[in-house]
Amino acid sequence: MPVITLEGEAADLSLVEVLQRAQSVSGLFCATPGEGIALLEFLLALCFASETFPSSDQEWASWVAQEHSLDAVEKWLVRESADDWDLFHPERPLGQNSQLRPQFDEDATGPAQLIIERVGDYVQFLDHHHLEHPEPLPAAAAFRALLTQHHYGLSGRARISGGRLGPKLTNLAAGRLQGRIRVVVQGRTLADTLRLNLYPAPGGEAGHFNRSWTTGTFERRKFRTKPPARPTSGPADLHSYLGRSVLLEPVPGPKGQPVYVKEVLIGAGELLALDPERDLDDAVLGTMLNGHRKPLWPSPTRALWREAHALYTAATRETTGLFGRLRRITFPYEGGGPPCVLWAVGIIANKTVAAAWTEGHFPYAPSQGEALCEASRHGSEIAEYVARALERAAYAAWKVAYPNPKPTDRKAQMARFDARREFWPAAKEPFMRLLDQTARGGDVPLALRDYAGELRAHAEEFLRNRLDAQQQDRKGMLARARAERRFQADMTDAKAPAELREERPR
Repeated sequence: MPVITLEGEAADLSLVEVLQRAQSVSGLFCATPGEGIALLEFLLALCFASETFPSSDQEWASWVAQEHSLDAVEKWLVRESADDWDLFHPERPLGQNSQLRPQFDEDATGPAQLIIERVGDYVQFLDHHHLEHPEPLPAAAAFRALLTQHHYGLSGRARISGGRLGPKLTNLAAGRLQGRIRVVVQGRTLADTLRLNLYPAPGGEAGHFNRSWTTGTFERRKFRTKPPARPTSGPADLHSYLGRSVLLEPVPGPKGQPVYVKEVLIGAGELLALDPERDLDDAVLGTMLNGHRKPLWPSPTRALWREAHALYTAATRETTGLFGRLRRITFPYEGGGPPCVLWAVGIIANKTVAAAWTEGHFPYAPSQGEALCEASRHGSEIAEYVARALERAAYAAWKVAYPNPKPTDRKAQMARFDARREFWPAAKEPFMRLLDQTARGGDVPLALRDYAGELRAHAEEFLRNRLDAQQQDRKGMLARARAERRFQADMTDAKAPAELREERPR
Protein backbone atom coordinates (compact mmCIF):
# COMPACT_ATOMS: atom_id res chain seq x y z
CA MET A 1 0.00 0.00 0.00
CA PRO A 2 1.33 3.47 -0.89
CA VAL A 3 1.29 5.77 2.17
CA ILE A 4 2.42 9.19 3.36
CA THR A 5 4.23 9.37 6.70
CA LEU A 6 3.67 12.12 9.26
CA GLU A 7 6.93 13.64 8.00
CA GLY A 8 5.42 13.95 4.51
CA GLU A 9 7.45 11.17 2.89
CA ALA A 10 5.94 8.65 0.47
CA ALA A 11 6.50 4.95 1.13
CA ASP A 12 5.24 1.56 -0.06
CA LEU A 13 4.39 -0.69 2.88
CA SER A 14 3.12 -4.22 3.11
CA LEU A 15 -0.31 -4.77 4.58
CA VAL A 16 1.17 -5.90 7.90
CA GLU A 17 3.51 -2.89 7.98
CA VAL A 18 0.61 -0.52 7.33
CA LEU A 19 -1.24 -1.93 10.33
CA GLN A 20 1.90 -1.85 12.51
CA ARG A 21 2.66 1.78 11.63
CA ALA A 22 -0.90 3.13 11.31
CA GLN A 23 -0.31 5.58 14.17
CA SER A 24 2.72 7.09 12.42
CA VAL A 25 1.27 7.18 8.90
CA SER A 26 -0.67 10.25 7.80
CA GLY A 27 -2.77 8.39 5.27
CA LEU A 28 -2.88 6.45 2.02
CA PHE A 29 -1.33 7.92 -1.11
CA CYS A 30 -3.25 6.46 -4.02
CA ALA A 31 -3.41 7.17 -7.73
CA THR A 32 -7.16 7.85 -7.65
CA PRO A 33 -9.78 8.64 -5.00
CA GLY A 34 -11.58 5.39 -5.78
CA GLU A 35 -8.48 3.33 -5.11
CA GLY A 36 -8.01 5.14 -1.80
CA ILE A 37 -11.56 4.33 -0.75
CA ALA A 38 -11.18 0.70 -1.85
CA LEU A 39 -8.04 0.26 0.28
CA LEU A 40 -9.74 1.81 3.30
CA GLU A 41 -12.68 -0.54 2.77
CA PHE A 42 -10.25 -3.46 2.85
CA LEU A 43 -8.57 -2.22 6.05
CA LEU A 44 -11.96 -1.73 7.71
CA ALA A 45 -12.95 -5.24 6.67
CA LEU A 46 -9.79 -6.57 8.36
CA CYS A 47 -10.65 -4.68 11.54
CA PHE A 48 -14.12 -6.19 11.66
CA ALA A 49 -12.90 -9.67 10.71
CA SER A 50 -10.40 -9.58 13.59
CA GLU A 51 -13.19 -8.52 16.00
CA THR A 52 -11.54 -5.12 16.43
CA PHE A 53 -14.51 -2.79 16.55
CA PRO A 54 -16.45 -0.92 19.25
CA SER A 55 -19.47 -2.56 20.83
CA SER A 56 -21.46 0.68 21.24
CA ASP A 57 -21.46 4.34 20.26
CA GLN A 58 -20.16 5.20 23.70
CA GLU A 59 -17.24 2.79 23.35
CA TRP A 60 -16.55 4.20 19.86
CA ALA A 61 -16.24 7.70 21.33
CA SER A 62 -13.84 6.36 23.94
CA TRP A 63 -11.77 4.61 21.25
CA VAL A 64 -11.43 7.85 19.30
CA ALA A 65 -10.67 10.07 22.29
CA GLN A 66 -8.16 7.65 23.86
CA GLU A 67 -6.58 6.49 20.57
CA HIS A 68 -7.46 2.86 21.23
CA SER A 69 -4.77 0.49 19.94
CA LEU A 70 -5.41 -1.40 16.72
CA ASP A 71 -2.55 -3.86 17.32
CA ALA A 72 -5.07 -6.71 17.49
CA VAL A 73 -5.72 -6.40 13.75
CA GLU A 74 -2.06 -6.80 12.82
CA LYS A 75 -1.58 -9.70 15.28
CA TRP A 76 -4.65 -11.47 13.90
CA LEU A 77 -3.38 -11.07 10.34
CA VAL A 78 0.08 -12.43 11.22
CA ARG A 79 -1.53 -15.53 12.78
CA GLU A 80 -3.56 -16.23 9.64
CA SER A 81 -2.53 -18.97 7.21
CA ALA A 82 -0.41 -17.63 4.34
CA ASP A 83 -2.47 -19.69 1.89
CA ASP A 84 -5.58 -17.68 2.75
CA TRP A 85 -3.82 -14.46 1.66
CA ASP A 86 -2.13 -15.76 -1.48
CA LEU A 87 -3.07 -13.66 -4.51
CA PHE A 88 -2.20 -16.53 -6.83
CA HIS A 89 -3.39 -19.56 -4.86
CA PRO A 90 -4.60 -22.21 -7.36
CA GLU A 91 -7.86 -22.93 -5.51
CA ARG A 92 -8.64 -19.86 -3.39
CA PRO A 93 -6.81 -16.80 -4.78
CA LEU A 94 -7.30 -13.74 -2.60
CA GLY A 95 -10.30 -11.68 -3.70
CA GLN A 96 -10.85 -13.81 -6.81
CA ASN A 97 -12.85 -16.67 -8.33
CA SER A 98 -10.77 -19.72 -9.26
CA GLN A 99 -13.82 -21.23 -11.06
CA LEU A 100 -12.84 -19.07 -14.04
CA ARG A 101 -9.68 -21.14 -14.56
CA PRO A 102 -11.08 -23.60 -17.20
CA GLN A 103 -11.86 -20.73 -19.58
CA PHE A 104 -8.96 -18.44 -18.72
CA ASP A 105 -6.81 -19.30 -21.73
CA GLU A 106 -9.77 -18.77 -24.03
CA ASP A 107 -11.10 -15.43 -22.74
CA ALA A 108 -8.37 -13.63 -20.74
CA THR A 109 -7.15 -10.19 -21.84
CA GLY A 110 -4.38 -7.80 -20.85
CA PRO A 111 -4.34 -6.45 -17.27
CA ALA A 112 -5.44 -2.96 -18.33
CA GLN A 113 -9.01 -4.27 -18.17
CA LEU A 114 -8.74 -4.18 -14.38
CA ILE A 115 -8.26 -0.42 -14.28
CA ILE A 116 -11.55 1.47 -14.27
CA GLU A 117 -9.96 4.68 -15.57
CA ARG A 118 -8.44 2.91 -18.60
CA VAL A 119 -11.04 0.37 -19.59
CA GLY A 120 -14.02 1.88 -21.41
CA ASP A 121 -17.03 -0.43 -21.32
CA TYR A 122 -14.99 -3.64 -20.76
CA VAL A 123 -15.05 -4.12 -24.57
CA GLN A 124 -13.22 -1.02 -25.85
CA PHE A 125 -10.44 0.79 -24.00
CA LEU A 126 -10.63 4.54 -23.57
CA ASP A 127 -6.90 5.07 -24.18
CA HIS A 128 -6.95 2.87 -27.31
CA HIS A 129 -4.84 0.12 -25.81
CA HIS A 130 -5.41 -3.09 -27.66
CA LEU A 131 -7.51 -5.56 -25.72
CA GLU A 132 -4.64 -8.02 -25.73
CA HIS A 133 -1.95 -5.44 -24.88
CA PRO A 134 0.71 -7.54 -23.12
CA GLU A 135 2.25 -4.90 -20.83
CA PRO A 136 2.19 -6.53 -17.37
CA LEU A 137 1.05 -4.81 -14.19
CA PRO A 138 2.83 -5.10 -10.81
CA ALA A 139 0.90 -7.50 -8.60
CA ALA A 140 0.36 -4.88 -5.87
CA ALA A 141 -1.09 -2.42 -8.39
CA ALA A 142 -3.26 -5.19 -9.85
CA PHE A 143 -4.63 -6.05 -6.41
CA ARG A 144 -5.46 -2.41 -5.67
CA ALA A 145 -7.23 -2.18 -9.04
CA LEU A 146 -9.06 -5.41 -8.21
CA LEU A 147 -10.38 -3.96 -4.94
CA THR A 148 -11.48 -0.82 -6.79
CA GLN A 149 -13.38 -2.95 -9.32
CA HIS A 150 -15.18 -4.81 -6.54
CA HIS A 151 -16.60 -1.58 -5.11
CA TYR A 152 -16.87 0.77 -8.10
CA GLY A 153 -17.14 -1.49 -11.15
CA LEU A 154 -19.68 -0.23 -13.68
CA SER A 155 -22.52 -2.21 -15.18
CA GLY A 156 -22.12 -3.61 -18.67
CA ARG A 157 -21.15 -6.75 -20.55
CA ALA A 158 -18.01 -8.70 -19.70
CA ARG A 159 -15.71 -10.01 -22.42
CA ILE A 160 -16.24 -13.59 -21.31
CA SER A 161 -18.11 -16.60 -22.55
CA GLY A 162 -20.93 -17.88 -20.37
CA GLY A 163 -20.83 -21.34 -21.90
CA ARG A 164 -19.22 -23.04 -18.90
CA LEU A 165 -20.47 -21.27 -15.78
CA GLY A 166 -23.67 -19.85 -17.27
CA PRO A 167 -24.90 -16.98 -19.45
CA LYS A 168 -25.32 -14.57 -16.53
CA LEU A 169 -21.56 -14.60 -16.03
CA THR A 170 -21.33 -11.86 -18.67
CA ASN A 171 -23.79 -9.51 -16.93
CA LEU A 172 -21.73 -7.08 -14.83
CA ALA A 173 -23.71 -5.32 -12.10
CA ALA A 174 -22.82 -1.89 -10.77
CA GLY A 175 -20.57 -2.00 -7.71
CA ARG A 176 -21.80 -1.25 -4.21
CA LEU A 177 -20.41 2.30 -4.23
CA GLN A 178 -21.14 3.10 -7.87
CA GLY A 179 -23.89 5.70 -8.07
CA ARG A 180 -23.48 7.18 -4.61
CA ILE A 181 -21.11 9.36 -2.61
CA ARG A 182 -19.01 7.48 -0.05
CA VAL A 183 -18.06 9.60 2.95
CA VAL A 184 -14.97 8.78 5.03
CA VAL A 185 -13.90 10.71 8.12
CA GLN A 186 -10.17 11.37 7.91
CA GLY A 187 -8.17 11.91 11.08
CA ARG A 188 -4.59 13.10 11.50
CA THR A 189 -3.20 9.55 11.18
CA LEU A 190 -4.33 6.42 9.39
CA ALA A 191 -5.11 4.85 12.78
CA ASP A 192 -7.34 7.84 13.61
CA THR A 193 -9.11 7.41 10.28
CA LEU A 194 -9.76 3.72 10.90
CA ARG A 195 -11.09 4.35 14.41
CA LEU A 196 -13.34 7.15 13.20
CA ASN A 197 -14.90 4.92 10.54
CA LEU A 198 -15.33 1.76 12.59
CA TYR A 199 -18.77 1.32 14.12
CA PRO A 200 -20.75 -1.10 16.29
CA ALA A 201 -21.68 -4.13 14.20
CA PRO A 202 -25.46 -4.61 13.94
CA GLY A 203 -26.39 -7.35 16.36
CA GLY A 204 -22.77 -7.56 17.43
CA GLU A 205 -21.96 -9.83 14.47
CA ALA A 206 -18.92 -8.91 12.37
CA GLY A 207 -19.92 -11.30 9.59
CA HIS A 208 -17.56 -13.29 7.37
CA PHE A 209 -14.56 -11.90 5.53
CA ASN A 210 -14.55 -12.64 1.77
CA ARG A 211 -11.09 -14.08 1.20
CA SER A 212 -12.04 -15.63 -2.13
CA TRP A 213 -15.04 -16.90 -4.08
CA THR A 214 -14.37 -20.51 -3.08
CA THR A 215 -14.08 -20.01 0.69
CA GLY A 216 -16.67 -19.26 3.31
CA THR A 217 -19.50 -21.05 5.09
CA PHE A 218 -22.23 -20.08 2.62
CA GLU A 219 -22.95 -20.92 -1.01
CA ARG A 220 -22.26 -18.14 -3.50
CA ARG A 221 -24.41 -17.31 -6.48
CA LYS A 222 -24.43 -19.36 -9.67
CA PHE A 223 -24.52 -17.89 -13.16
CA ARG A 224 -27.22 -19.87 -14.96
CA THR A 225 -29.93 -17.42 -13.92
CA LYS A 226 -29.85 -14.09 -12.15
CA PRO A 227 -30.26 -14.87 -8.44
CA PRO A 228 -31.88 -12.65 -5.83
CA ALA A 229 -29.45 -10.34 -4.08
CA ARG A 230 -28.21 -11.68 -0.77
CA PRO A 231 -28.17 -9.77 2.53
CA THR A 232 -24.82 -9.10 4.17
CA SER A 233 -23.78 -11.13 7.21
CA GLY A 234 -22.11 -8.10 8.83
CA PRO A 235 -19.66 -5.28 8.19
CA ALA A 236 -16.68 -7.59 7.45
CA ASP A 237 -18.75 -9.06 4.63
CA LEU A 238 -19.96 -5.65 3.44
CA HIS A 239 -16.50 -4.06 3.24
CA SER A 240 -14.83 -7.08 1.59
CA TYR A 241 -17.57 -8.18 -0.79
CA LEU A 242 -16.60 -9.49 -4.22
CA GLY A 243 -18.45 -7.33 -6.72
CA ARG A 244 -16.68 -9.10 -9.59
CA SER A 245 -15.53 -12.60 -10.43
CA VAL A 246 -11.90 -11.99 -11.33
CA LEU A 247 -8.88 -14.17 -11.97
CA LEU A 248 -5.32 -12.87 -12.26
CA GLU A 249 -2.46 -14.64 -14.04
CA PRO A 250 1.06 -14.01 -12.62
CA VAL A 251 4.36 -13.75 -14.44
CA PRO A 252 7.78 -13.45 -12.75
CA GLY A 253 9.33 -10.00 -12.94
CA PRO A 254 12.99 -9.23 -13.71
CA LYS A 255 15.50 -10.49 -11.17
CA GLY A 256 14.98 -8.70 -7.87
CA GLN A 257 11.65 -7.25 -9.01
CA PRO A 258 8.16 -8.16 -7.75
CA VAL A 259 5.73 -10.51 -9.45
CA TYR A 260 3.60 -9.05 -12.27
CA VAL A 261 0.12 -9.78 -13.59
CA LYS A 262 0.08 -10.49 -17.33
CA GLU A 263 -3.55 -11.45 -18.01
CA VAL A 264 -6.95 -10.92 -16.42
CA LEU A 265 -10.41 -12.41 -16.72
CA ILE A 266 -13.46 -10.55 -15.37
CA GLY A 267 -17.03 -11.77 -14.95
CA ALA A 268 -20.11 -11.02 -12.85
CA GLY A 269 -19.80 -11.06 -9.06
CA GLU A 270 -21.84 -10.88 -5.89
CA LEU A 271 -25.26 -9.21 -5.74
CA LEU A 272 -25.99 -7.58 -2.37
CA ALA A 273 -29.34 -6.56 -0.92
CA LEU A 274 -28.24 -3.53 1.11
CA ASP A 275 -30.22 -2.74 4.24
CA PRO A 276 -30.29 1.04 4.87
CA GLU A 277 -30.31 0.42 8.61
CA ARG A 278 -27.29 -1.92 8.51
CA ASP A 279 -25.24 -1.19 5.41
CA LEU A 280 -25.35 2.58 4.80
CA ASP A 281 -23.67 3.89 7.94
CA ASP A 282 -22.00 6.82 6.14
CA ALA A 283 -24.78 7.70 3.70
CA VAL A 284 -25.92 11.31 3.28
CA LEU A 285 -29.54 10.99 2.24
CA GLY A 286 -30.86 13.40 -0.39
CA THR A 287 -34.32 13.84 -1.88
CA MET A 288 -34.89 13.15 -5.57
CA LEU A 289 -37.34 15.06 -7.77
CA ASN A 290 -39.90 12.28 -7.26
CA GLY A 291 -39.63 12.70 -3.49
CA HIS A 292 -37.75 9.45 -2.84
CA ARG A 293 -34.82 9.53 -0.45
CA LYS A 294 -31.49 8.05 -1.58
CA PRO A 295 -27.81 8.48 -0.72
CA LEU A 296 -26.19 11.60 -2.17
CA TRP A 297 -25.17 10.83 -5.74
CA PRO A 298 -22.35 12.17 -7.96
CA SER A 299 -23.31 14.74 -10.58
CA PRO A 300 -21.63 15.30 -13.96
CA THR A 301 -22.64 18.99 -13.95
CA ARG A 302 -22.29 19.98 -10.30
CA ALA A 303 -18.95 19.84 -8.47
CA LEU A 304 -19.06 18.03 -5.14
CA TRP A 305 -17.98 21.07 -3.11
CA ARG A 306 -21.27 22.71 -4.06
CA GLU A 307 -23.01 19.96 -2.04
CA ALA A 308 -20.91 20.47 1.11
CA HIS A 309 -23.97 21.79 2.96
CA ALA A 310 -25.60 18.35 2.59
CA LEU A 311 -22.73 16.76 4.54
CA TYR A 312 -22.76 19.43 7.24
CA THR A 313 -26.54 19.24 7.55
CA ALA A 314 -26.28 15.48 8.09
CA ALA A 315 -23.53 16.06 10.67
CA THR A 316 -25.77 18.41 12.66
CA ARG A 317 -29.15 16.72 12.19
CA GLU A 318 -28.62 12.95 12.08
CA THR A 319 -28.87 11.06 15.35
CA THR A 320 -27.65 7.66 14.14
CA GLY A 321 -24.89 6.34 11.90
CA LEU A 322 -21.56 8.01 11.23
CA PHE A 323 -22.84 11.58 11.48
CA GLY A 324 -24.83 10.91 14.62
CA ARG A 325 -21.71 9.57 16.33
CA LEU A 326 -19.54 12.48 15.22
CA ARG A 327 -21.77 14.93 17.10
CA ARG A 328 -21.18 13.18 20.40
CA ILE A 329 -17.41 13.45 20.73
CA THR A 330 -14.95 16.20 21.54
CA PHE A 331 -11.73 16.30 19.54
CA PRO A 332 -8.47 17.69 20.91
CA TYR A 333 -7.26 20.67 18.87
CA GLU A 334 -3.59 19.70 18.82
CA GLY A 335 -1.86 21.30 15.86
CA GLY A 336 -4.34 24.17 15.53
CA GLY A 337 -6.30 22.82 12.55
CA PRO A 338 -9.74 21.26 12.21
CA PRO A 339 -9.88 17.94 14.06
CA CYS A 340 -11.01 15.90 11.07
CA VAL A 341 -12.00 16.05 7.42
CA LEU A 342 -15.07 14.66 5.68
CA TRP A 343 -13.72 13.02 2.52
CA ALA A 344 -16.45 12.46 -0.05
CA VAL A 345 -15.82 10.38 -3.18
CA GLY A 346 -17.94 9.31 -6.13
CA ILE A 347 -17.48 8.13 -9.71
CA ILE A 348 -19.22 9.82 -12.63
CA ALA A 349 -20.12 7.53 -15.49
CA ASN A 350 -21.73 7.84 -18.89
CA LYS A 351 -23.85 4.71 -18.83
CA THR A 352 -21.25 1.90 -18.78
CA VAL A 353 -18.18 4.10 -19.27
CA ALA A 354 -16.34 5.82 -16.41
CA ALA A 355 -15.97 9.56 -17.01
CA ALA A 356 -14.27 11.01 -13.93
CA TRP A 357 -13.81 10.73 -10.18
CA THR A 358 -15.36 13.47 -8.08
CA GLU A 359 -14.20 14.18 -4.54
CA GLY A 360 -14.17 16.81 -1.84
CA HIS A 361 -12.30 17.32 1.45
CA PHE A 362 -14.40 19.27 3.94
CA PRO A 363 -13.04 20.31 7.36
CA TYR A 364 -15.25 19.41 10.30
CA ALA A 365 -15.37 20.24 14.01
CA PRO A 366 -18.42 19.13 16.04
CA SER A 367 -18.39 22.37 18.04
CA GLN A 368 -18.72 24.33 14.78
CA GLY A 369 -21.42 22.16 13.24
CA GLU A 370 -24.15 24.82 12.98
CA ALA A 371 -21.66 27.47 11.82
CA LEU A 372 -20.37 25.14 9.09
CA CYS A 373 -23.96 24.49 8.02
CA GLU A 374 -24.59 28.22 7.71
CA ALA A 375 -21.31 28.98 5.95
CA SER A 376 -21.58 26.14 3.42
CA ARG A 377 -25.25 26.67 2.64
CA HIS A 378 -25.02 30.44 2.30
CA GLY A 379 -21.67 30.22 0.52
CA SER A 380 -23.19 27.89 -2.06
CA GLU A 381 -26.19 30.21 -2.50
CA ILE A 382 -23.88 33.18 -3.13
CA ALA A 383 -21.92 31.26 -5.75
CA GLU A 384 -25.13 30.13 -7.45
CA TYR A 385 -26.42 33.69 -7.55
CA VAL A 386 -23.21 35.05 -9.09
CA ALA A 387 -23.27 32.27 -11.69
CA ARG A 388 -26.85 33.11 -12.64
CA ALA A 389 -25.85 36.78 -12.94
CA LEU A 390 -23.08 35.80 -15.36
CA GLU A 391 -25.54 33.80 -17.41
CA ARG A 392 -27.95 36.75 -17.56
CA ALA A 393 -25.11 39.08 -18.57
CA ALA A 394 -24.14 36.67 -21.34
CA TYR A 395 -27.74 36.67 -22.57
CA ALA A 396 -27.80 40.47 -22.62
CA ALA A 397 -24.64 40.58 -24.76
CA TRP A 398 -25.90 37.83 -27.05
CA LYS A 399 -29.17 39.65 -27.76
CA VAL A 400 -27.20 42.63 -29.07
CA ALA A 401 -24.49 40.73 -30.94
CA TYR A 402 -26.89 38.31 -32.66
CA PRO A 403 -30.22 40.06 -33.31
CA ASN A 404 -31.48 37.40 -35.77
CA PRO A 405 -29.95 34.10 -34.67
CA LYS A 406 -30.81 30.63 -35.84
CA PRO A 407 -32.21 28.58 -32.92
CA THR A 408 -29.61 25.88 -33.55
CA ASP A 409 -26.78 28.42 -33.20
CA ARG A 410 -27.87 29.93 -29.90
CA LYS A 411 -25.93 27.59 -27.59
CA ALA A 412 -22.60 28.14 -29.35
CA GLN A 413 -23.17 31.89 -29.66
CA MET A 414 -24.09 32.27 -25.98
CA ALA A 415 -20.98 30.33 -24.98
CA ARG A 416 -18.82 33.16 -26.35
CA PHE A 417 -20.10 35.49 -23.63
CA ASP A 418 -20.74 33.01 -20.79
CA ALA A 419 -18.02 33.26 -18.12
CA ARG A 420 -19.42 30.52 -15.89
CA ARG A 421 -16.88 28.03 -17.27
CA GLU A 422 -14.07 30.08 -15.71
CA PHE A 423 -16.06 31.12 -12.66
CA TRP A 424 -16.96 27.74 -11.16
CA PRO A 425 -13.40 26.33 -10.90
CA ALA A 426 -12.18 29.65 -9.47
CA ALA A 427 -14.95 29.71 -6.85
CA LYS A 428 -13.83 26.46 -5.21
CA GLU A 429 -10.72 27.81 -3.46
CA PRO A 430 -12.49 30.78 -1.77
CA PHE A 431 -15.27 28.41 -0.70
CA MET A 432 -12.80 25.99 0.89
CA ARG A 433 -11.09 28.87 2.71
CA LEU A 434 -14.50 29.92 4.03
CA LEU A 435 -15.05 26.42 5.43
CA ASP A 436 -11.57 26.23 6.93
CA GLN A 437 -11.97 29.59 8.70
CA THR A 438 -15.36 28.51 10.02
CA ALA A 439 -14.07 25.15 11.29
CA ARG A 440 -11.38 27.03 13.21
CA GLY A 441 -14.01 29.18 14.95
CA GLY A 442 -13.94 32.22 12.66
CA ASP A 443 -16.62 34.90 12.40
CA VAL A 444 -19.05 33.48 9.80
CA PRO A 445 -20.78 36.77 8.71
CA LEU A 446 -17.41 38.47 8.23
CA ALA A 447 -15.97 35.47 6.37
CA LEU A 448 -19.03 35.33 4.12
CA ARG A 449 -18.65 39.00 3.24
CA ASP A 450 -14.99 38.52 2.29
CA TYR A 451 -15.89 35.39 0.32
CA ALA A 452 -18.68 37.15 -1.57
CA GLY A 453 -16.39 40.06 -2.42
CA GLU A 454 -13.79 37.68 -3.82
CA LEU A 455 -16.36 35.82 -5.92
CA ARG A 456 -17.78 39.07 -7.28
CA ALA A 457 -14.29 40.31 -8.23
CA HIS A 458 -13.51 37.03 -10.00
CA ALA A 459 -16.82 37.14 -11.88
CA GLU A 460 -16.27 40.73 -13.02
CA GLU A 461 -12.80 39.84 -14.30
CA PHE A 462 -13.98 36.74 -16.17
CA LEU A 463 -16.90 38.62 -17.74
CA ARG A 464 -14.59 41.46 -18.77
CA ASN A 465 -12.18 39.00 -20.40
CA ARG A 466 -15.02 37.44 -22.36
CA LEU A 467 -16.24 40.82 -23.55
CA ASP A 468 -12.72 42.02 -24.41
CA ALA A 469 -12.47 39.18 -26.90
CA GLN A 470 -15.39 40.55 -28.94
CA GLN A 471 -15.04 42.92 -31.86
CA GLN A 472 -14.60 46.55 -30.75
CA ASP A 473 -17.15 47.99 -33.19
CA ARG A 474 -20.39 49.77 -32.32
CA LYS A 475 -22.29 46.53 -31.86
CA GLY A 476 -19.51 45.06 -29.75
CA MET A 477 -19.35 48.10 -27.50
CA LEU A 478 -23.12 48.08 -27.05
CA ALA A 479 -23.06 44.35 -26.21
CA ARG A 480 -20.36 45.01 -23.63
CA ALA A 481 -22.29 47.87 -22.04
CA ARG A 482 -25.51 45.85 -21.84
CA ALA A 483 -23.78 42.85 -20.30
CA GLU A 484 -21.90 44.86 -17.67
CA ARG A 485 -25.01 46.84 -16.80
CA ARG A 486 -27.03 43.63 -16.43
CA PHE A 487 -24.39 42.09 -14.16
CA GLN A 488 -24.06 45.17 -11.93
CA ALA A 489 -27.84 45.46 -11.65
CA ASP A 490 -28.01 41.87 -10.40
CA MET A 491 -25.25 42.54 -7.86
CA THR A 492 -27.17 45.47 -6.36
CA ASP A 493 -30.66 44.00 -6.69
CA ALA A 494 -32.71 43.76 -3.52
CA LYS A 495 -32.93 39.99 -4.03
CA ALA A 496 -29.14 39.61 -4.12
CA PRO A 497 -27.43 38.18 -1.03
CA ALA A 498 -26.56 41.01 1.34
CA GLU A 499 -22.86 40.11 1.21
CA LEU A 500 -22.78 40.80 -2.54
CA ARG A 501 -24.39 44.18 -1.99
CA GLU A 502 -21.54 44.86 0.44
CA GLU A 503 -24.02 45.11 3.27
CA ARG A 504 -23.89 43.52 6.70
CA PRO A 505 -26.54 40.72 6.77
CA ARG A 506 -29.23 41.34 9.35
